[in-house]
Amino acid sequence: MAIAIGTALYEQTSTDKNIYVMVIAIVIFMMGMMRLSSKTPSKNQDNNEDDVQ
Repeated sequence: MAIAIGTALYEQTSTDKNIYVMVIAIVIFMMGMMRLSSKTPSKNQDNNEDDVQ
């Protein structure tokens, strides 16, 4: 993810921006964020669904 962020920032500052490199960097970053957020437990995990009315 760090390499994808670095690549995206580098492409933003260059004079001839390559849109394909930007899209690939964003996709890699988003996939990394999805993997990271799937490991984070839910805040409401301890609540029973029977308590909801």
